[in-house]
Order: sequence, then structure tokens, then C-alpha cells
Amino acid sequence: MSGIIGKKIGMTSLYDANGKNIPCTVIEAGPCVVTQVKTIEKDGYEAIQLSYGERKEKHTTKALKGHFAKAGVSPKRIVREFTRFEVDHQKKFGDIVDVTVFIEGEFIDVIGTTKGKGFQGVVRRHGFSGVGGQTHGQHNRLRAPGSLGASSWPSRVFKGIRMAGQMGNTRVKMINLQVLKIVPEKNMIIVKGSVPGPNGSPIIVERWS
Repeated sequence: MSGIIGKKIGMTSLYDANGKNIPCTVIEAGPCVVTQVKTIEKDGYEAIQLSYGERKEKHTTKALKGHFAKAGVSPKRIVREFTRFEVDHQKKFGDIVDVTVFIEGEFIDVIGTTKGKGFQGVVRRHGFSGVGGQTHGQHNRLRAPGSLGASSWPSRVFKGIRMAGQMGNTRVKMINLQVLKIVPEKNMIIVKGSVPGPNGSPIIVERWS
């Protein structure tokens, strides 16, 4: 599983050979810097640590400053590990990983954090239709959740009951998104379909090998 760190730029559309309009997402993928190479002998597993985005030194801890200085790079904002890179043995501290690790037409997975909607009721969060009607004593119950459980037994609400609560702001993986176009000079990759998160949010692009 090789991959790269990037951010969501926004959505656009492309036309295929038949003139069909395809909605797609533009992602700025990298360039990322290799800040650590983990091996079985030293760490017990093989992985490559990639870092992306610039961070001010005054907002960086001394431990992270030393970690990035060892790799010979400036402090970075996002740090993630990737396993089973095709060229693990060739990667060293300070090496650059960019969009050239992907090819047009292949399928990738994209991980992001969805937009936070705050505290929402059951109608918006779960698609409930409400109690319904205002006859037979119903009053201001159109968006109410209804019954939540039994009475004397179990005298509680079971876990997993769909109720009001925080909506969004969760980690989501979109699988099998096709790469429509790669723009190496701008470090951009265009994938078919939507990607979770608002514009400018960090995302992780993975390719299984």
C-alpha cells in the first residue's frame, strides 16, 4: 500500500470520449518528504513516514524539530506512515514523493474527514420522518424521534439506537476512485467522484499493490 498526503482543492467536471460530463475532484497530492524509514530489524515492521505541508517553527515542539532536522527538512504539518511502498529500499531521508507514484486510469482509495454539521436531530441525521400527523393528541411532534425503548425492562436505552447527536466530522474512506488525470507540474491529481471533507482539508491517497 503506497500513498501520498495532500489536500482537497475542489470539484470540477471532465468530458469523456463520448461527451459525457463526469463529476470529479481535484486533489493536490504532495510533494511529500520522507522523514523516516522504518525497518524490520530496528522497528519490527517496514514503513515509510511521509510529511506534508509547512509548519512554523514557533508552533513546533523541540522533539519534532529534532526529528525533522535529522531528515534535513523544515518542520511539516502532517506526518503519516505508509507500508509496502514499491521502492522502500530506495527511499532515504529527505527524498521527495510526488504524484508520479500514480498512473492515469488506476483505482485508489481516499481518506478524509467529513464536514462537521454540529448537533442534529434524528430527521436530518438519520432521515426520520417524525411521528407524523397532528390528530389524536399529537402536538409539535413532527420532528420527534418517537419511542426509544421498553419500560420496566431493560429500563435503559440500548447502545446503537439512532438518536440525535453530532453529525459529520468523522473519518471516511472512499474506495475505488478512478484516476482520470494527473498534472505533475502542479502536483495535482483528478479523481472521479467526490471526496470527503471541505475544500482545503487534508486527505490521504492510497494505492493498493
